[in-house]
Amino acid sequence: MRDIEKDTASRVVEELDKRFDPHAYERAWQRRWSESGIFRAEAPSTRRSFCIMIPPPNVTGRLHVGHALQTALQDLLTRWRRMSGDNALWLPGTDHAGISTQLMVERQLAAEGTDRRTLGRERFLERMWAWKRQYHSNIREQLDLLGASCDWSRERFTLDAGLSAAVREEFVRLHGEGLIHRGEYLVNWSPALGTAISDLEVESKTVQGKLYHIAYPVGDVEGTREVVVATTRPETMLGDTAIAFHPDDERYRHLLGKAAVLPLVGRRLPFVADPAVERDFGTGLVKLTPFHDANDFEIARRHGLPGISVIDQQGRMTAAAGPDFAGLDRFAARAKVVERLGRAGLLRKVEDHVHNVGHSQRTGEPVELLVSMQWFCDMSGMAAQALAAQREGRLRLVPETWERTWEHWLETIRPWCISRQLWWGHQIPAWYTEDGRCFVARSVEEAAAAAGTDRLTQDPDVLDTWFSSGLWPFSTLGWPERTVDYETFYPTSVLITGHDILFFWVARMVMLGLHFTGEVPFATVHLTGLVRDAEGVKMSKTRGNAVDPISLVEEYGADAVRFTLTSLDSPGRDVPINPEQIAGYRAFGNKIWNAARFALGRLAAQPPADAARVQPELNPAGLAAPERWILSRLSRLAAEVNDRFGAFRFDEACHKLYHFFWGELCDWYIELAKPALSGEAPRPRAGEVLLTVLDRSLRLLHPVMPFLTEEVWQRLPGHEAIHPETICLAPYPQREERWEDAEVEAGMEVLQQVVTRVRGLRAELGLPPKAPLRLYLDTAGVASAGGPSGAGEANFLAEHLHLIGVLCRVESVVAGTPPAGTAVVRDLVAGVEVALAAAARGDAGTGSAPGGGGALGAGERERLAREIQKLDDEIARAEQRLANQEFLAKAPPAVVAGGRARLAELRERRERLRASLDAGG
Repeated sequence: MRDIEKDTASRVVEELDKRFDPHAYERAWQRRWSESGIFRAEAPSTRRSFCIMIPPPNVTGRLHVGHALQTALQDLLTRWRRMSGDNALWLPGTDHAGISTQLMVERQLAAEGTDRRTLGRERFLERMWAWKRQYHSNIREQLDLLGASCDWSRERFTLDAGLSAAVREEFVRLHGEGLIHRGEYLVNWSPALGTAISDLEVESKTVQGKLYHIAYPVGDVEGTREVVVATTRPETMLGDTAIAFHPDDERYRHLLGKAAVLPLVGRRLPFVADPAVERDFGTGLVKLTPFHDANDFEIARRHGLPGISVIDQQGRMTAAAGPDFAGLDRFAARAKVVERLGRAGLLRKVEDHVHNVGHSQRTGEPVELLVSMQWFCDMSGMAAQALAAQREGRLRLVPETWERTWEHWLETIRPWCISRQLWWGHQIPAWYTEDGRCFVARSVEEAAAAAGTDRLTQDPDVLDTWFSSGLWPFSTLGWPERTVDYETFYPTSVLITGHDILFFWVARMVMLGLHFTGEVPFATVHLTGLVRDAEGVKMSKTRGNAVDPISLVEEYGADAVRFTLTSLDSPGRDVPINPEQIAGYRAFGNKIWNAARFALGRLAAQPPADAARVQPELNPAGLAAPERWILSRLSRLAAEVNDRFGAFRFDEACHKLYHFFWGELCDWYIELAKPALSGEAPRPRAGEVLLTVLDRSLRLLHPVMPFLTEEVWQRLPGHEAIHPETICLAPYPQREERWEDAEVEAGMEVLQQVVTRVRGLRAELGLPPKAPLRLYLDTAGVASAGGPSGAGEANFLAEHLHLIGVLCRVESVVAGTPPAGTAVVRDLVAGVEVALAAAARGDAGTGSAPGGGGALGAGERERLAREIQKLDDEIARAEQRLANQEFLAKAPPAVVAGGRARLAELRERRERLRASLDAGG
């Protein structure tokens, strides 16, 4: 076992600083953890493996808040499973991000007055690697600031030698299986990027455009002199090679076999009939531009029609568009074509038209559909395997609402264009001889042996980034070799990523994983929502609402940022982040800090012989009710948190941790423990219970707030008995059924309600904290109404009158009703009638202690009247709901029963208050 620095152990005896400052310890702990090697996984191992792969951030700059969300969730799972005894591996790495990263460096070059072609491929790639080295270190530093417990000894980069070899193996195998081929086809082209992009990289946007109705002369065919064709892109008409109509459209059947004349060009355009044409759109006629429209391309193939490229890869018109248009930008050409058609008298109508246009996700520009020589991969067989894995339960999507989208996409999958006209990335492992023959191989030597010559030229294109990152779950573990890491950790356990890359990345990993390994690469995919601002608006730099997670860490501390993001992760929902929430969870950290300071300070005052220590095992026998209660609540918390973590309901787990720590531990148990720890009212082993509860609470919270929990846990006397080095490796708390005590929990619940109501009465009356008061508790109602359970709760209250007095800050507590004639303030809560009386007589108006000759003061009468009116309103709502037959038919029986019990309680409370009001005359 590796030791954390020895100076850490000596800090157990040090006092916690009065001021809560996360920056005083967060970086220090991350450094100690990293240097100690405690996050390094074992291979091989006899323990159960847990493996999660980081979705590799692009080497393009700083992490965004979405990365911070996923980092917090992945680290939570990894720490939880590590503490639960698993051999946990969180493998880090970065993605070369071909298009994005090359675009960044090309912008740098443009600012320097040069470009990649001037530099040449070799020098340009040197610049790319320099960029990678600079920003990789930034990403590692940011992950450290967030508390990531990655195994950095296994870090990977998608252009590493090992991963590059895996990509070449992937390409060669798929090509050998006939699934990869090269050919001319219509592809999405980004003029700004100068490369083909996949269908998934095209974002459809609704735009306000125009629909142009253009007359195409026909001559005279049975009285038809012209046909009118509607189009949103008149510039592409220069590449028309035919006009199509639906075979069942009687308006145009007589034109089959005839031809029209292309305006402005004079080319003959034959009429063809094809079922793909929509009869109800426009005029029912479609101009066919095969090399610039996907539907036209398919129709042209079916009818043996030629294609003409009139737009080039820079988005300019080609020579084939004619001398009047060649060289023009595509949008300038559109305006000129419209102007020429108008002058020729062939523009019949122009109308506003809302339609969808494909835009590049990277640059935001409209993409062009161009015919280009590219490499394609047939994914249909792999898609069928991925569909089967999900339908058979071997792959689980969380939330399940994504399953329908998953199925639709895989059922309609098209060939994947995997080649990119870039220089940064995995160069395609295909070599060409001087006479044009192509050889796909793992190396140039292998290609030369197959070709019989070393006079070869490698294909200049690179592979789509997702082609390499699709191998990430197993290439990072050594595939295609069956390494020790591969045998130990594959298939991995879970993937956490954003739903926006479900098909870019997740589906491709599943398809490629099944194809090459025969196994689903991960059992579960937890899809997070998008992080938005407090108003629910998507964050972006252009809107000015983007949040830098590292700035948040610097302001609030990493633990507060992590807790905020984790507590907001609810399946199927986006994550609205508000700095006020982060400040609130920083205050939560401050609450924990102060609670620990109080406990350690009080216990340090005990004689050394009596000093309490954390107990690995604690028998509840012989403990007083407050200690049995907090242990019972802690056991239930452990069960609930483990269950919620396992169900990926991190939000619910965080809320339970928050309410236990802030409410049950700090607001209730520590207050209950003060008399015992001060010696005022000693109770058996109260100090040991407090330290043990602190220990286990900190361990439960550790996966969410690792820094604070380690800093405080190291100060707990006896923590070494749990683990000698660090909370990171201490056992994660589990349910302790022998601690659970339903009776004491029921009694404490009534006690809490009574105390809360008495405090509320004091606040409503404006009574100062030191006002001398006597509290009367009449438990006859709870004893008679609740049967054996109620009797137990009544006895519980009777046995703990002193604690009730301490918590309510009254001079005395009396079981029973006040003597006749005593001026009191009354209320009913949980079947218990509470009555507050003054130790000295005086007016019971607002702001004064109750009292005075048995009569209610004006202020008290007004308060009672207001309470009764509130109860009248609440009772009316409850009665209306329970009279609703539809509600009674659909609601679960337990809900209906609970509603009726609540109504009875409200009515009883109203009657008690009315009686008090009447008696106080």
